[in-house]
Amino acid sequence: MLHGYGAGLGLFYKNFEPLTRKSAWKLYALDLLGMGRSARPSFNIQAKTSEGRVQEVEDWFIDALEEWRIKRGIDKMTLLGHSFGAYMAVCYALKYPGHLEKLILASPVGIPEDKYAWGSSTTKPLTTVQNEVLQTQQETTGHPDSATPGRPPLRVLPRLVGSLWAGNFSPFGFIRLAGPFGPSLVSSWTTRRFSELPANEAKALHNYCYSLFRLPGSGDYALTYILAPGAYARSPLVRRIQGVGRQHIKHDSCSSTPDMYPSDLAPGTMSTKQRETGIPIVFMYGDRDWMDKQGGPDCEVEINATKAKALENATHEELLKENGSAKTIIISNAGHHLYLDNFEEFNRIVQEEMTDVEAREKRLLDKRAPWLRVEGEEIRRLEV
Repeated sequence: MLHGYGAGLGLFYKNFEPLTRKSAWKLYALDLLGMGRSARPSFNIQAKTSEGRVQEVEDWFIDALEEWRIKRGIDKMTLLGHSFGAYMAVCYALKYPGHLEKLILASPVGIPEDKYAWGSSTTKPLTTVQNEVLQTQQETTGHPDSATPGRPPLRVLPRLVGSLWAGNFSPFGFIRLAGPFGPSLVSSWTTRRFSELPANEAKALHNYCYSLFRLPGSGDYALTYILAPGAYARSPLVRRIQGVGRQHIKHDSCSSTPDMYPSDLAPGTMSTKQRETGIPIVFMYGDRDWMDKQGGPDCEVEINATKAKALENATHEELLKENGSAKTIIISNAGHHLYLDNFEEFNRIVQEEMTDVEAREKRLLDKRAPWLRVEGEEIRRLEV
């Protein structure tokens, strides 16, 4: 589980126990590098172009995640990310293929294309940071605005905020500079955002968030490199996500034996190149989410088109191994923090998705029943 921008794994406190009830599942909740309680190294981006800076920032986070996976000895996993964490989960799937059984993206940031002209205007609808600050938990559990179904509310980006954004100023810089007034600044957000929680939980979350926000700046400086003013990604995921589950696999020391078919191999040899045959991708949004919920269906179109193209010339074995799919799920009575606003429904759906992972594994094994792996790494046809 990967948290959102500037947050930490503690915000998943409503999810840990329900998602670990099944003994066969192991849950790892991680603080992203430079956020939460993880190490906070200096954040120095050297690339000179916008594209290069985006790539360098993405690598800064996902290379650390891959290093963690290798050290843990994990070969296959389901990766769930929220908001900024969901964005990085997609980036991870693209750069390090072959290790994901499913990708669950909860209210992901950075999917849609920028729908507004950029020109020289300094005012522009802002749909991430400002909405995150201004939306209350009561609003997320009340009645949605029927006048703009599926679309985030539009608020104007102030000129000062645009200037600070262009200067790569971290939103948490205000809290660090506020000294003794820092807790009051954080309280102005936590009081609104956690207004529906029991008082003791809201207070604990306030203390937790303030303890994170006041720490030295590091990964929080990534935001302005990844998102342009107005909160649209500089490299939108809708342009890239169709590549998830369709990459060539590079096997590392903790990977299992490559799962190849005898017909793919020369006698007595193992293939050095293997392409993924799709993974399930689940988009989740709250029905009161200020994130653009159309991003999920838009990505589904791209993912399904890529799947159809991949299957046009697929071999029989590749057809048997095909595992790609995409769908969008809406969580009722929930906003951007859907895992907290309606944790019961969120937990139930994630449990169902994990059960689906097990069912898919069984179906794939059943389809491949005529094949067996024997004598170490050599693969032979089962004689029937």
